[in-house]
Order: sequence, then structure tokens, then C-alpha cells
Amino acid sequence: MFERIAGWAYRRRWLALAAWVLVLGAVSLGARAAGAEYHNDFSLPGTESQRALEALEGSAQAGATVQVVLHASGGLAGQRARTGPMLERLRTLPHVADVREPVANGDGTVAYATVTLDGQAQDVPAADVRRVIDTARGAAGDGLQVELGGDAVRGAQESGGGAAEGAGLLAALVILVLMFGSLLAATLPVIIAVFAVGSAIGLVTLASHAATVADFTTPLLILVGLGVGIDYALLVFSRYRTELLAGHPREEAVRRALDTAGRTVFFAGCTVIVALLGLVVLGLGSLQGVAVAVAATVLVTMLAALTLLPALLAVFGGRVERSVRRRAPKGDRWRRWSGAVQRRPWLAAVLPAIALLALTAPLLGLRLGFADSGTDPADTTTRRAYDLLSTGFGPGFNGPLVVVVQGGSGAADAAREAIAGTAGVAEASAGGTATVIVFPTTGPQDRRTTELVGRLRAEVLPPVAARTGATFLVGGSTAAVVDFADAVAGRLPAFVGVVVAVSALLLLAVFRSVLIPIKAAILNLLSVGAALGVVTVVFQHGLLGERPGPVEAYVPVMIFAIVFGLSMDYEVFLLARMHEAWRRERDPAAAVTEGLATTGQVVTAAAAIMVLVFGSFLLSPDRMLRQFGLGLATAVLLDAVVIRCLIVPAVMQLLGRHAWWLPAPVARRLPEVALERSA
Repeated sequence: MFERIAGWAYRRRWLALAAWVLVLGAVSLGARAAGAEYHNDFSLPGTESQRALEALEGSAQAGATVQVVLHASGGLAGQRARTGPMLERLRTLPHVADVREPVANGDGTVAYATVTLDGQAQDVPAADVRRVIDTARGAAGDGLQVELGGDAVRGAQESGGGAAEGAGLLAALVILVLMFGSLLAATLPVIIAVFAVGSAIGLVTLASHAATVADFTTPLLILVGLGVGIDYALLVFSRYRTELLAGHPREEAVRRALDTAGRTVFFAGCTVIVALLGLVVLGLGSLQGVAVAVAATVLVTMLAALTLLPALLAVFGGRVERSVRRRAPKGDRWRRWSGAVQRRPWLAAVLPAIALLALTAPLLGLRLGFADSGTDPADTTTRRAYDLLSTGFGPGFNGPLVVVVQGGSGAADAAREAIAGTAGVAEASAGGTATVIVFPTTGPQDRRTTELVGRLRAEVLPPVAARTGATFLVGGSTAAVVDFADAVAGRLPAFVGVVVAVSALLLLAVFRSVLIPIKAAILNLLSVGAALGVVTVVFQHGLLGERPGPVEAYVPVMIFAIVFGLSMDYEVFLLARMHEAWRRERDPAAAVTEGLATTGQVVTAAAAIMVLVFGSFLLSPDRMLRQFGLGLATAVLLDAVVIRCLIVPAVMQLLGRHAWWLPAPVARRLPEVALERSA
């Protein structure tokens, strides 16, 4: 099948190119005409915070709120001529259901007015939220500071950035030029990535009208698509170069490349897609749409590497061949490196494994959640509003809990009295019909606030419920974050287990070995764990200038799904060449040397490109994207340098012939899935 695909794309090169240009143009124009309908859905049916929200539906308390925070160092009493008309103008704006008069702190220097919207933050158009922001901030001046906070404002803020994608592409191009010695040859993998990512963006934009797709999906799929697209194209192109140097004509070299490296790309891509689609069954709101979108991006990049690249090689084959022959890789350095590792395999296996375990250790204290305005850049209005409220009213004022009371005469008063005397509660007040607003003494991202939510649910409110016959539901945005993080943490082990088991079965069929899938699973988990340990240290504990806060609940599951597939990519590419040598010579030591010598350069180059592409997203102003960028870059770096260059050859040397052992009864029943048929 892969040979037929390569032959068709090579012979029908202009048709293949025209088809990809048509696809890219059609989906891009369609996406531009339709526009995007991104929608963040953080609901989790069945959780207590979601039931509390549903209980408030239809009331004035159901909509999202915006805090208009006012500050005047000389006191706000003399600023009423400016604040009064501004509040009246806010009442007339679209999607504004109610505006409450400002409430001032003790010394009268800080106050807040609550603007209630007629829908949840994700349902109110960003343009209308920006009108609220502009109207409120228009009153600032003459000693009056006006800032705005709330989820709706955070979502509507215009963020800077845009340099990450360009920086990553430029860095990738530099590495490819150094590797191939030709700008044309270096450009081909980049063209594949651009076509694939452009098509995927258009498809996801169109899909946002029919499905729930989060607003951070596009930068994430660009991040993954650029890295994976260049990676897959580079693996195929590298094998094409090997076949050319072996003396095969260009068309035959393309066929052989796709029938070997193309199989590896197909296998690796399917592994990533299966892992990402596994996130759909977790039922985590927007995460489902994100997972499908990124899986579709990987699918498109895989198809581009298998169909567009052969067509480009047919068009530019002569010029590419000349540059390839000028820069023919020898592999001598990698043979010497492999020999050094094989002479001391225990040292090369044990010390790096200990280092990876040390990097994984911080993961034991991982705290999931969602960053709030307290981690926004210091120059944003949401961050300034957050700091003013913390200073004027206390840190817990930025994340109040909403206790919904259902039934029971006098239950709300009883609950308020019980909650007010609870450790960690600064104030408990009536929030409206059958609700109690609870202000913790600690901020919404503080671990003690999470513990307070659990204490209210498990210890404080059940006795009141038993005494009054009422039902109490602890909700609000802070409680919703706690529920979401708990849901992710609870479902993550099962998800990891399924992905690891499926990947191990696939490796068992491909390499017909029992020990290789076990080794691969352990090492892939180590690389993911170490990467998430680094993310935990940097973002949760505030290393390298990051403001301390929880790790975004989406990040670990997405990083695991993506990195596990990418690690399998390098694993299969390296072991396939070892397997080729093993089948030819039946010498396990020579197979390790040959595998590392023939793949070392391309794996290192591919990893360097992905590290730079992923790492470039550390330039993003978005905290979640920075976490993704750091986690993915760290995982790929550790996987390529520590695992593929040290641990894998060392372990394969130690296993010797046993590495390729498969019990005879299993061998008879197991279907054969070859990756090196052309060999």
C-alpha cells in the first residue's frame, strides 16, 4: 500500500500538488468566510458545582459577573461625579442584566461594582464584553483608577504574542539547512508542515460551528502541527536520502522510503491519534474538542508526509539529489558513541534513569487547577483588579464560593452561621434567594482554599442538612475548578493504563518481542513524568520568574497523549533499523551499533527542531501555552538525548538476543506487522 501511494504521488506529482493546494485554499477561504465559533465548555455533568449552577439557572445569579474595581488614594467619595454616570452607561449595554452599586472597603479607597451578565462567560460575545471594559475604563482619570476582573474579561482581553510560530519555524529551517546543506532540501519538511497546519486550522475553524472547540485550540494545534509535520517529513526524507546514497533511482528511492519510514510515520501517527482520541472518553468538556482537533492535525500532517512529500521530491528531485550526495552522512561519530555506551551499559542505563526519576519527583506534589487573574501579566486590567481586591478586601475575595440552599425553613441562615465559624472563612453573607456567599481567607489558587471546599462539603454542611432537611451545593468558579481538577486526577490513571497497554500491544506485533514493549512503556512514562516534573517546579513553585500557581488541569493529559505518541515515533524509528540489522546478521551488538549509527543524526535533528518549535511557545503571553511549550520541549529533549542516545542502546546491549525473544505459541498466533519490508 505504501509503495503504491508513493508511486502514485511520484507519477501524478502535479495532480497531488494541485489537490493539496485546492484543499488548503478551500478550507482557508471557507474558514475565513464562516469565521470561528470557539466556545469554552468547562461543565462537568454530575459534579456538585455543576448542579449548583444548574440550580441557579433562570435567576439573576446564574449569569457571569464582572467586577468593576475602583481605586482612589484620596478616597472614592469625591469621585461619584465620574463613577455614577459610568455605571448608568453600563446598564444600557448589551448582555448586561444588572449593575449593583459599589461596595467600598474600610478606608474608602477601594470599591467594586458588580456587573451581572445575562449568560455564562463563554456565552457572551467577546466584542460585547470589550464594550463593558471600554465603557468602565473611560471614567478613569483625575486620580480615579478603574480596572475590571472576572472570567468574561479574561477571555475578552486582547493578548499580545504571535512571535512564537515564526521563531519556531525559523529555528527549524536553520537546523535543516545545516543538516542537508541546501536551502531547497531544508524547505521541503517546512512546506509539509505549513500545508498540514494551514489545512488543519481551516478544518477546525469550520468544525467550531458544529462542535464545542475551546478558544486555545488553534495555537495548540499550530504548536503540535509544526513540530509533528516537520518531524514526520524529516523521517521520510532522511530514509529517501539513505536510499539515494545506496544507488537507487529517485522514484525507487521514494518508494522504498515510504515503504519503510512511511510505515514508521503511519504507526507513530496512529499512536498519537489513538492516545488523543482516548481523551474523548474522559468526558471533560472542552478537552474533548481540543483532543479531536489535535488528532485531526496529526492525521493531516501524516497524510501530507505520505502524499505531498513524494510529489515534491518528484518535482525537485534532481536538485535535491545533488545536495544530498554532497552532504552524505557517514555515521562514524554515532558508531563511536554507540561503542562507548555498549562498553559500559550499566553506567549508561542506571545513571540517566536515576536523573529522570529525580526530575519526576516533583510530580508527586502536582496540584491541578486553572490559573486565575492572579497569574495574568502585570500590565493587564484583570491582574490589576485582582491585586486591588486582594489589597482592599482580602485574597479570598477574588474567588468566593456560592452555597446554593434547596428547601428547608431557615436553612440558609443556619448554613451561614455554621460556615462563618469555619476555619479559613473570612466572611459568609446572604447572596440572594437561597444562597450564601462565602469569602475564604486565602486566594482561589491556594491549597487551603481547595481544602476549605472539601471541608464545607464533608464536615460543615452535612450536619446542617440533617438538622434542617435542606440540600446544600457548594458552587462558584473556585469550586468548579476543584471539581474539574479532581475529575482529571481521578480519570488520568485509567487513561494512562489504556494508552500504554494499546501501545505495548502494537509494539509486540511490530517487533515480535516481549521485552521491547515493556522497555518502551517504562521509558516513555519516564520521559513524560520528568517533563511534567519540570513543569511542576517552574509553574507551581514559581521557578524562572513564573508566578506560582496550579498547573492547568488540561496540561498533563494533553502532554501525556502527545508525548507518548512522539516518544513511540523515535522508539519505532530507532528499533526498526536495529531490527533490520538483527534480521540480516543475527548479531545483537552489531544491530545496536547499526541502528544508532543510521538514525542518530536524524533523530537528533528532528528532536532539536521539535524542541525549538515547542520551546518557542515560551514566548507566548498565555500561561497555558507556556506550560504546553515547556512540557513538550522538555519531554522531547530528554527522550532524544537521554533515552534514545543512552538508555535504549545500553538496555538493548544488556538484553542481547533476549531483546528479540517471543514465546513460540505467541509467535504462531501473532499477526506479522513489518516496518522494514523493503530491506
